[in-house]
Amino acid sequence: MILKTIMVPIHKAGKPFIAIFAVVALGLSLVNVSLGWVGLILTVWCVYFFRDPHRVTPVRSGLVISPADGVVQKVDMAPPPPELGLAPTPLPRICVFMNVFDVHVNRTPMDGIIEQISYIPGKFFNASLDKASTDNERQAFLLRLPDNRAITFVQIAGLVARRIVTETSEGTEVKTGERVGMIRFGSRVDVYLPEGVSPLACVGQRCVAGETVLADLEATEEPRVGAIRT
Repeated sequence: MILKTIMVPIHKAGKPFIAIFAVVALGLSLVNVSLGWVGLILTVWCVYFFRDPHRVTPVRSGLVISPADGVVQKVDMAPPPPELGLAPTPLPRICVFMNVFDVHVNRTPMDGIIEQISYIPGKFFNASLDKASTDNERQAFLLRLPDNRAITFVQIAGLVARRIVTETSEGTEVKTGERVGMIRFGSRVDVYLPEGVSPLACVGQRCVAGETVLADLEATEEPRVGAIRT
């Protein structure tokens, strides 16, 4: 069980980076032992960053599952990304911030068809800032649900993120929790719920991609409020 926890799969996008880190670490060790140790630590971190563990996804209909590991930074109302051509009506939005130690593989929040993918080049402000959702490099997905409603989720590059990797395409039918891509080195994912759906995630809550429930399309309860327990 311990080995399964430690020896998790590595995402294929990380293998070139791991190789580069390893070669640099070897070169540093030939120059100086202390530098070699620094290189080794950075190589281990690189392996850790690109880990891609399996997840156990709740599959009941109606459940919206987190597409990203990280902390819920914001729960609010906001217009969906304009690049998708949707009405500018504010929708319930949940923002999940990933730091450099989180798993950065992103997953689809529900069953459906990827109707549209829109990539927007931009800046690389800290992903925790409000302007990151409009100014930063990002990739927006329009997921059409079986009941014809839509969920939008957006990969937003951060301060040190420089590459959004996509593993799906328009017209692809996806299942909840399936991998759709990743963002390298620190970022954020925003989820826009259908109109009238109450978020069940709380600000400050830690999410696990493919496992944590963010909302329930079949629920009628009010938005949840979290409290820190010590």
